[in-house]
Amino acid sequence: MNDQNKKYLWSLIQSTGDFLIGKLPDHPSHPKGRNPYAHVALTIKNKFGHSYKDIPDEQLDMVINFLEFIKKEE
Repeated sequence: MNDQNKKYLWSLIQSTGDFLIGKLPDHPSHPKGRNPYAHVALTIKNKFGHSYKDIPDEQLDMVINFLEFIKKEE
């Protein structure tokens, strides 16, 4: 992914993480609370098989749609 798209996608990941603050369920592995930003980044990696930085530019729209889906589901 080119640098401009990486920066744009990271800003969307941050805004999605902001949206999820306090909305993720408790988990015994995270006694101090869950990190919503890490959750979003890991969810993208699990869905697309790559870190958000390594996803091809052609899939940017798919990732953006997925971030909107995350907001609706959480």
